[in-house]
Amino acid sequence: MPPSTPFELRPSPIAGTGAFATRRIRSGERIIEYTGERIDDDEATRRYDDEAMETHHTFLFSVGDDVNIDARVGGNDSRFINHSCGPNCEAIEDDGRIFICATRAIAPGEELTYDYQYARGEGDELEEDRYPCHCGAPTCRGTILAPRKEPKRRPRSGKTNTKATRGKAKSVGSTVPTGTTPGANGKTRSGETARPKKTKRRPKTTGRAALRQR
Repeated sequence: MPPSTPFELRPSPIAGTGAFATRRIRSGERIIEYTGERIDDDEATRRYDDEAMETHHTFLFSVGDDVNIDARVGGNDSRFINHSCGPNCEAIEDDGRIFICATRAIAPGEELTYDYQYARGEGDELEEDRYPCHCGAPTCRGTILAPRKEPKRRPRSGKTNTKATRGKAKSVGSTVPTGTTPGANGKTRSGETARPKKTKRRPKTTGRAALRQR
């Protein structure tokens, strides 16, 4: 038999039903796999049309080009893990599979959360109203959209950053043109860093109850 999950489902002060630890969960522990039916983007759009929904409520995770996990079909209790701007978990992709892992020690009775980080697009202000956050964290940004990117500061003229030239350059992989890749909640991101197939990385979030923006 598979091991039992270290959490239980009950009403959440954040939203709807949440997942609460039933024992101490150590930092870095792999808590549960996010499972469900794998569908393409067209089917995801057909199933979840945000414009037609009174309340934004989906169970999708994008795990690559034209591949999404719909936890509403064949999914498990991972779909009830809520968003928080100050989370204690994160979603990790490992060879096309999604796992929810603890980012710190979690005490019994504490609600499990991770940051959905919906990708931003045009009309951010309207999207923030559509996808509000009520997590109550001190760092709450008021929306489940990803944090805004701060504009890069221009270096002062006449000065050189000598620290940047010290040491050996490190190879971090090359950026490959991938066109537009389904990102958080159906938004797109251009280009991804080339990585070995087995490399773990954070998935592009479109998943969980209230998680796909088309």
